[in-house]
Amino acid sequence: MPKILMPIGDGTEALDTFYAYYRLPEDDYEVIVAGPEARLYHTVLHEVPPNPAVPWDLTEERPGYHLQAGVAFADLNAADFAGAFISGGRAPEYIRYDQNLCRVVREIAEAGKPIACLCHGIEILTAADCIQGKRATTVPKCAMDAQQGGATYVDQDVVIDDLLVTGRGYGQNTAVLKEFIRMLKEAS
Repeated sequence: MPKILMPIGDGTEALDTFYAYYRLPEDDYEVIVAGPEARLYHTVLHEVPPNPAVPWDLTEERPGYHLQAGVAFADLNAADFAGAFISGGRAPEYIRYDQNLCRVVREIAEAGKPIACLCHGIEILTAADCIQGKRATTVPKCAMDAQQGGATYVDQDVVIDDLLVTGRGYGQNTAVLKEFIRMLKEAS
């Protein structure tokens, strides 16, 4: 069964992550959850508070479910993976500094394997230096992160550029996973 890398850390967005975590095995892909260490991680839920009468510039962050990383970034080998699914949340802001994570994501991209990315996951692609010259989307507040990585930010819900599919956030889960699975099947 082909393996898909899913890097996480504390603060990974629950909806970004769990949709792919359960959807990919339905098409016979094994999701390998990796973190800075092999341990249990806390996910979070990001929502716009429900009272529109009270201005709120940020999403509200609440505790989500837990997810076990079975392997540490240091123990990853890009050759083991058919592709990578990078979710958002707060985690990418912190785990993007892990050189082992950046190495394996860059090697997956350089090997011409499909990568799907949602929301703040763009911070990992920028840190891994693997989106130069690509077209990508993300949440508008991360547009600068895409541009700093050398990508052209596109103000759309989902953007496909060769073997990279990016989406703004969990609202684009279905469209992003549909394209990602298509790419994985065509690449095999």
